[in-house]
Amino acid sequence: MNEEAFAQIVPQLRCCAIKAGRRVGATETEAEDIAQDVMLRLWQMRNDLGRFVSLEGLVARMAHNLTLNLRRAGNAETIGNSETACVADVQLSPSEALEAKENLEWLERKINDLPTTEYTILYMRQVEQRSNEEISHLLGIASTSVSTLLARARRRLLEDIKRRKGR
Repeated sequence: MNEEAFAQIVPQLRCCAIKAGRRVGATETEAEDIAQDVMLRLWQMRNDLGRFVSLEGLVARMAHNLTLNLRRAGNAETIGNSETACVADVQLSPSEALEAKENLEWLERKINDLPTTEYTILYMRQVEQRSNEEISHLLGIASTSVSTLLARARRRLLEDIKRRKGR
């Protein structure tokens, strides 16, 4: 599914996700968060959406399951991703190369530990190089929400880096 087709169906699917979350007992705020998470997950699987008979049914089931997960666990789950930033290939001493490798692995773990929503929006912004407006349009959320989520993800990473440096 291309971006334009996805952007056209987002409002309807978002509404369906909110309704499904509310039916299972989510508050209005929780239902909004769940709908946002569902839209992010749909965006990640946009190339496979053609195999589903009913996107509304898929969205309702995802929202239902996420709401139940929220009720059971009380926290969001994270997703993993093997794509990371490339480190410049320069001549480093063996100890410097090992330190750079350890730093990169540490940063990858911290990025993967971000909540799903923050991780996905950070990925769309930094790796896919999308603007806040593009992200908000594709996911059917306010541009200010995108800015807030980006700032929150960056702040978490910065705090982790500061804690690590202060060790």
